[in-house]
Amino acid sequence: MIKAVVVDDERLVRKGFISLIDWSSFGVVIVGEAGDGNAALTLLREQEADLLFVDLTMPGMSGFELIRQVRQRYPAIRCVVLTCHHEFDYVQEAMRLGAVDYIVKTLLEVENADETIRRLVERVKWEDSTRELLARGEGKVMAADLALLYLPQLPGGNEEDLFRLSVTKNNPLIAFQNMWMMPLLSRYPDNETCRELQTVLGGGWQAALVSGLKNQLLQEAEEVLGKTVRHALFYYCGAEEPARLDFGGLKRTAGERLPAGEDMLSEAQNLRWTLDREAWEGFTAGVQQRQPAQEQISAFSHLLLHDWSGLLLKAEEAAQLKASAAGNLNWGQWKSWLRQFSGCAQQRMLELGLSKEVVFCLIRAVRYMRTHAGDKINQGEVAAEINMSRGYFSQCFARFAGETFGESLRGMRLELAKTLLLETYDPICEVAGRSGFEDDRYFSRLFREHVGKLPSEYRAEGMER
Repeated sequence: MIKAVVVDDERLVRKGFISLIDWSSFGVVIVGEAGDGNAALTLLREQEADLLFVDLTMPGMSGFELIRQVRQRYPAIRCVVLTCHHEFDYVQEAMRLGAVDYIVKTLLEVENADETIRRLVERVKWEDSTRELLARGEGKVMAADLALLYLPQLPGGNEEDLFRLSVTKNNPLIAFQNMWMMPLLSRYPDNETCRELQTVLGGGWQAALVSGLKNQLLQEAEEVLGKTVRHALFYYCGAEEPARLDFGGLKRTAGERLPAGEDMLSEAQNLRWTLDREAWEGFTAGVQQRQPAQEQISAFSHLLLHDWSGLLLKAEEAAQLKASAAGNLNWGQWKSWLRQFSGCAQQRMLELGLSKEVVFCLIRAVRYMRTHAGDKINQGEVAAEINMSRGYFSQCFARFAGETFGESLRGMRLELAKTLLLETYDPICEVAGRSGFEDDRYFSRLFREHVGKLPSEYRAEGMER
């Protein structure tokens, strides 16, 4: 029998809740009740309990504090919130403290009470069986060949969502570092579970079906999956949902050094892939083959936004791409995102009425100017670097940038100065020189005109953040 205690400062509510449910039919016995947190702790010192129903708003010790103390003193006891508050942040705080579920008292009726308690009892029994399994040591070696792996896509994801899955009722759930594994001890219901994973978990979770786990050490499985599974899912291109992964392949990958993709992504900053179909195919195929880390793809894409907003991207296009980038979880989505970026660049080329090769030259010019912004460069030197005549370069650059060469270079130098002010302790005069300004007084005056404050003020404010 599951032993339960009810804690609520309103005696009639407490008695009503106890009398509403046929507890014995669920294998539950109410072994005690208390009117406040201190009384509940006194009771728990004398009476064993498995389940604690806790009102959140009580005089003296709040339900939040009671849950916190029970979790510290009696970690095996599961706490269920009794509340009139069903606002998300209120319930979320209780869940964060360790409550396993919540019941809104004002919504509890005879018609729904049985289903609510049935769900709680199934969870308690499941947790108890899992604890017994691991305590006996049987969980140290994988008994099942297949397992579902769940990875939260948002910070703070926890297993509460997973307990809404029917497959959880018949299979243990093992917590790894920021992921959960469910060995499939019973038969895997493909179609039913796939539909449920999509409808119940939605976009907040990523699931994978891992095979080849039987007789693998649990600790080794955790290490291998922790190292490889997110990377494997990022580049997974199969049609199945959830993704199918082989543990043997993941294990081999874990022992190999992943190929570095920095050089390839650095070269792709030339943006030839945005306007040339063959270059696009080569670039995307290279990413799929060499598989740079997810963080490298994200950094590369955000650098594109930073560097080419206003030049290849209109303000609304840049805002749209920035917003959509936040939802990209795999290479397929990033590839589609890069295709959109490419489409914007091609549209820009058509609007300017410039040839593909001229646009490539202008892109090279902008990259050269940014790299050498702190040097004594001029328009003639940049034109020679990209093999264009000075006059034609000046004309094309003004159309491309929307400002003259001198104005654009000055803006790049001011951006360089901002970086140096925040990242170094160099005196203002040295920052001016390193940013391409020979006269530090002219630099300070120009900086205030364009930034709205003196270099020293900008540095001071930046250091305070």
